[in-house]
Amino acid sequence: MSSGAGVCSAVELKPETIEAYDRYIANTDAKMQTRWSGEHFLWFDDSPEIRLRLLAGAVVAQPVQGNGIVTLPGGLIQDWIGAVFVPKTTLEETLRVLQDYPQHVEIYRPDVTEVRVLSHDGNDFTIRTRVVKSKFFISDVLDIVNQIHFVSLDSKRVYSRSASQRVTEIANPGKQNEHELPVGHDRGLMWRINGYWFFEESDGGVFITCDSVTLTRDIPFLMAKLLSPIVHELPAEALKNSLEQSRRAIVNQPKLTAP
Repeated sequence: MSSGAGVCSAVELKPETIEAYDRYIANTDAKMQTRWSGEHFLWFDDSPEIRLRLLAGAVVAQPVQGNGIVTLPGGLIQDWIGAVFVPKTTLEETLRVLQDYPQHVEIYRPDVTEVRVLSHDGNDFTIRTRVVKSKFFISDVLDIVNQIHFVSLDSKRVYSRSASQRVTEIANPGKQNEHELPVGHDRGLMWRINGYWFFEESDGGVFITCDSVTLTRDIPFLMAKLLSPIVHELPAEALKNSLEQSRRAIVNQPKLTAP
């Protein structure tokens, strides 16, 4: 199993935890309706200070509210938003890179080690990604099946929604006895993940924003020192890293040329 397994006990994902998470996602979807209609499309639209930081090259990641942690019965939600500006590119070039899912192994290494497109129909993708989550001496290997839907508002704005359909922890990854742990009966370092991405071509480049919502186990007091780094700190770091890696991949891609 992943490192730290011997000191990180298994835990069960309970029905009341799933129900509470589903309610949270339903409320998040309801709040997104305004942005999906094109109003306040980017979460920082009312913050000139953040826009200037992004234009200057910063990658911003911050909790949606409080410290980003929402306590549920039997679990925790991590809800973080982030943004990055990619200069000298277009919306078309941005989507060409980010929708090339097999290339995510190169873009997001070492966190992503394998990607398979299970289905693709127009603006809808189903992909399976092998993800490595690691912090200090705790690591976790997960196979995540995501459904992703893209919507184009106009020639300059696109958003996407992704929702995990299955999250499976992998024991002994890369070894002959590699196997899946029963879904919902694992260490609980990630049970669900939803992502809301927004892309806007503006100011000579493309703004990319993401709201990442994950469900994990709660942390017993005696395990706080062990689990807190990977449960509490890693979501924000992963979001910031993925935005920076996305920008690097888009900047380094061969540019489209007019026929």
